[in-house]
Amino acid sequence: MDKIVFDVETKNTFADIGGEANMHKFEISVAAAYSYDKDEYYCFEERELDELGEMMRKAGLIIGFSSKRFDVPILNNYFKFNLGAVPHYDILEQIENKWGRRISLDLLSEANLGIRKTGHGLEAIEWYKNGEMEKLKEYCKQDVKITKQIFDLIKAQKYLWIPQRNNPEMAKVELKYEEKEPDPQGALL
Repeated sequence: MDKIVFDVETKNTFADIGGEANMHKFEISVAAAYSYDKDEYYCFEERELDELGEMMRKAGLIIGFSSKRFDVPILNNYFKFNLGAVPHYDILEQIENKWGRRISLDLLSEANLGIRKTGHGLEAIEWYKNGEMEKLKEYCKQDVKITKQIFDLIKAQKYLWIPQRNNPEMAKVELKYEEKEPDPQGALL
């Protein structure tokens, strides 16, 4: 079954919606995904999210960064199935469980891949408001590319380098991902 790496960008901020208790008020501007089976990147505007939902509903695994806490609750507002029921590997959750604290995707990418992100979430909201959709889509796709490369590193080397606060040395945090046998029940119906 396919593995899908994904990310979403929103039209609004936590301040706009009144905080984390109101995740249902977030609106998606764009979402991006990568399919391992097709070796292809996709980008979806809000009106196209049914296509993303179909990909994710059939997936054997979804992969994201802070996705259980942010992306999945927001996407569930758009889908007719519970995305939380799809097997999920959240890279940030794995790091928090092993290391005890959060880290940004930007710092993680710089430490492990030698590249930086091209922007941040608040800029993405401004790009949406300014109608800069191609810039927004490229930014979201770049986050998916970075997340995929980080996931591929975890599979290959079973650890990531994590920058430490007030210490120039990096911590080597062991992380695992092991392929599981396919579920005989298949994807969600």
